[in-house]
Amino acid sequence: MAASPVCFRPHVGLRFSGSASVNNSSRAQFGDGACYGHLVFAPCKGRESSSRNRNSSSSSVRAIAEPVIRKPAPPTIEECEAAVVAGNPPPAPPVPAKPKAPEGTPVITPLTLTSRPRRNRRSPALRAAFQETLITPANFILPLFVHEGEQSTPIGAMPGCYRLGWRHGLIDEVYKARDVGVNSVVLFPKVPDALKTSSGDEAFNPDGLVPRCIRLLKDKFPDLVIYTDVALDPYSSDGHDGIVREDGVIMNDETVHQLCKQAVAQARAGADVVSPSDMMDGRVGAIRRALDSEGYTDVSIMAYTAKYASAFYGPFREALDSNPRFGDKNTYQMNPANYREALIETRADEAEGADIIMVKPAMPYLDVIRLLRDNSSLPVSAYQVSGEYSMIKAAAAAGMLDEKKAMLESLLSIRRAGADVILTYFAIPAAQALSAERF
Repeated sequence: MAASPVCFRPHVGLRFSGSASVNNSSRAQFGDGACYGHLVFAPCKGRESSSRNRNSSSSSVRAIAEPVIRKPAPPTIEECEAAVVAGNPPPAPPVPAKPKAPEGTPVITPLTLTSRPRRNRRSPALRAAFQETLITPANFILPLFVHEGEQSTPIGAMPGCYRLGWRHGLIDEVYKARDVGVNSVVLFPKVPDALKTSSGDEAFNPDGLVPRCIRLLKDKFPDLVIYTDVALDPYSSDGHDGIVREDGVIMNDETVHQLCKQAVAQARAGADVVSPSDMMDGRVGAIRRALDSEGYTDVSIMAYTAKYASAFYGPFREALDSNPRFGDKNTYQMNPANYREALIETRADEAEGADIIMVKPAMPYLDVIRLLRDNSSLPVSAYQVSGEYSMIKAAAAAGMLDEKKAMLESLLSIRRAGADVILTYFAIPAAQALSAERF
């Protein structure tokens, strides 16, 4: 029997597959105007005769209507409540069985304890909920060693660290850091010996290595936070943080004069934060005045407030070839035995205009970090120095500890002591590990 063309209008009721027309047998089954799928079909007057002239085998499509099986409506809230009140609650999983103790466990009377702190540690969710100290990649500042070469060279005493080629290697390392959420770096230059002098004038050369690196990074990454080191030791032929008098005395005020010029040169290149690490008296106030007088009022100062004369700096000095040519740094860096003296340095740096105060090294001086945190409202930074980094790397390489766990635990302890930001050579792997833990 020839198919009859139909008109249709939407209607919910039956599922429908197919289109355009329906044959008479289907119409006979459901009747004119019946519901076929989601459509209601009715004869289309005035078009039936013209339609018959078409080749029905090529122009008609058979419609298939399938009744939709409707699920019974769920019980109402009132019905559910009535069932529970009547003592017919819905089924639920059974009460879990109490875990059995291993064979041989003594049978005892439980201790009568009003407080059991382990209750808040019994599951990962509870431990995470009550964790007091959090650490994120935003808490890290990545120290970067740069040199004049085009190629990056490994630093033997610091596995995984390099003297970066000031162009390509530096850019590549910053890309890696930013990919894992680390957006703050601090620059340390390896200066050619031929440019080192007793007065360290290369420190404020506007086309020197550090100013060039700053300009390169700001051109590529405008929102990158760049910290710089303000000290003369990388530029000094004597390897000290200040100018050395012929009798071996480090000259304080003359050194501060040079440091001011160095800080201004770095600010002019685009540095966000200058960081005097020299430990000369009065240098924070002098640098603040020098920056302000040149219009760099927005450039911050991170003062190395409590920088100790530590044995943990060895690998760093190899990286920069900046070991003192004679003597030590005990006349300007702090005595590791002193605690209260850190408060004297803190009050001086605060009064002179420091924006951030620092403790260096970090892990051997966690008590000093807490001292500064409890006695200053300024942000506190801590430097996990090269010796701390290399100890963990060496112990892990010898199979004595788990590098990832030791790395994260050491950083967490520094944060727990009160540091807001941490200068660490672990910045990239630690950020990667923290990101992996969140997913």
